[in-house]
Amino acid sequence: MAFLKVLKDGIPIDPLPPHKSRDDSVPHAPVRNTHLTPDEEQLALKNSLRYIPSHLHHVLAPEFAQELKNYGHIYMYRFRPDFEMRAYPIAYYPTQCKEAAAIMLMIMNNLDPKVAQFPHELITYGGNGQVFSNWAQFWLMMKYLSKLTRSQTLVMMSGHPLGLFPSSPTGPRMVVTNGMMVPNYSTRVNYDRLFALGVTMYGQMTAGSYCYIGPQGIVHGTTLTLMNAGRKYLNVNDMSGKVYISSGLGGMSGAQAKAAVICGCIGVIAEVDTCVLEKRYKQGWVQEIIDDLDHLIARIRLPKLLFLINNF
Repeated sequence: MAFLKVLKDGIPIDPLPPHKSRDDSVPHAPVRNTHLTPDEEQLALKNSLRYIPSHLHHVLAPEFAQELKNYGHIYMYRFRPDFEMRAYPIAYYPTQCKEAAAIMLMIMNNLDPKVAQFPHELITYGGNGQVFSNWAQFWLMMKYLSKLTRSQTLVMMSGHPLGLFPSSPTGPRMVVTNGMMVPNYSTRVNYDRLFALGVTMYGQMTAGSYCYIGPQGIVHGTTLTLMNAGRKYLNVNDMSGKVYISSGLGGMSGAQAKAAVICGCIGVIAEVDTCVLEKRYKQGWVQEIIDDLDHLIARIRLPKLLFLINNF
């Protein structure tokens, strides 16, 4: 695990990593609407270049501008790490305290392609729940964490590390805030503008706080909801033979299929994204994949028929 030592070096600029185009082997976030004026596009570019030494601006400015034009956000794909992104044993992270190592581990788990919805855009789940706004922030964050002691607190604001501040062993090792929008101005258009400018991001519940645990985090709630729906609307405590139809297997939605299994009913979960469907199937959240409607109906009727025979 010696390669993890690079985490303490910060943004890799010497030498500058080669340019990386989008990798089609993983799903990507949809193109975002920016709603930026030409002057604001220049400001978005300046905001992204603040992480980079000035002597490299002539190389990276056109590249970042192209990302903004093509994708509605500057993700800095060039700085995406080459090593396998996943949670490694905590003892191997180069830190001054175990709390910092735990945060590193959680961040890398959130960005694991087996976990994250759009890993190359640093989105864990929910379509826009980001860990960081760009890859430069990832490296800068890791550098700060490698220096963090139990006498300091790291302050984060929408993916941007504000710095290490004097604290105490009983204080928090990190304070995180994401997506701060004044209510009078919290419209979708304003959010899209500020996101494109790189000054805010939406961390969802557990993406930007680094503690995402996938569908397992909501299985219990989904199961209880399904059971109580049966009690309230179907007047039954036993869901055997009942058919539960829903849609979506991205993010935490794999819990829907598992909840149906736990409740004993027949779960049919529609999903249009083949990559997401196969991912949940391989992970065990989905038991079967059916792409033919007639076959699906016949498959639904089979366990219902068995249930009726068993209860004859």
